[in-house]
Amino acid sequence: STPFKPGKRHHGASYVIQRTSAMISLSLGLMAALFWGLHDFTVRRIGGRADVAAMVAVVTAFGLIPLLPVAIWTGGWNAIGPEQAALAVAAGITAVVANLGLYRAFTIGPVSLVAPICGAYPVLSVLFAIARGQDSSMLVWLGVLAVVLGVATVARGEGGASSGSRLAAASWAALACVSFALTFGLAQWSAETGAHLPVAAITRITSLGVALIWLAQRRPGMGGISNIWPALLLMGCLDVGALTAVTLAGGLPNAEFAAVASSVFGIVTILLAWKFLNEPMRPAQWAGVALVFTGIATLGLA
Repeated sequence: STPFKPGKRHHGASYVIQRTSAMISLSLGLMAALFWGLHDFTVRRIGGRADVAAMVAVVTAFGLIPLLPVAIWTGGWNAIGPEQAALAVAAGITAVVANLGLYRAFTIGPVSLVAPICGAYPVLSVLFAIARGQDSSMLVWLGVLAVVLGVATVARGEGGASSGSRLAAASWAALACVSFALTFGLAQWSAETGAHLPVAAITRITSLGVALIWLAQRRPGMGGISNIWPALLLMGCLDVGALTAVTLAGGLPNAEFAAVASSVFGIVTILLAWKFLNEPMRPAQWAGVALVFTGIATLGLA
């Protein structure tokens, strides 16, 4: 009789599962990009009306309103061990630092300088995954490069004067870039056991604690908050929805793809500004949008 040989069916099923997981990671990243794009568009509408520390603290607190009840109801807290808890706490700390860098950088501007630097964090996310043993092909790197170049191309067409030192703006943006990559990597690492929403909740609670300590030390005026709290509530929900989407990818193969796809949030913001604030979009910027989605498609095929 013919000896048994492993057939292609098993290999094909495994391939389909891997491809499906990668596409789910990309979809979660795109969902996060939409949420963060709306979040940053809102920041641009209300920026400068309140102290940065106060805004970060209030937005973080509002984000817990929809997240905490869902995380408690869905369960999974028994999967949180000391290591997972420590990683989630670390992600919460870096999330505050990322928001601080992002808010400061965009306050100084210009967007054409800040957005490409902030949008470069997918490269660090892939390096983080490789450091943990994830294989990465040349196709993956080409996809990452396309996303980063596309974001930079779109943002480059947006002018605007700087309200301070361009070096300071670049430094804050670089801090945000590194912190975002660390936040996503640490949160996904913590969520690999399956406790996705509990990890997101711990991360958010930690962020709130750090933000409140920072706020207590600064003691800024809170007068402007009362005029913009509906916008801050919306920002809190969008921010926690985006971070949760990226965290949910932590239990999937190629979880770093979610972080890569989420980097298109800057393009979402620019498109919203073009549509609703009548900010111009040049042909080169449209080419950048196409390049970004080409990069995302490349990651899906990698």
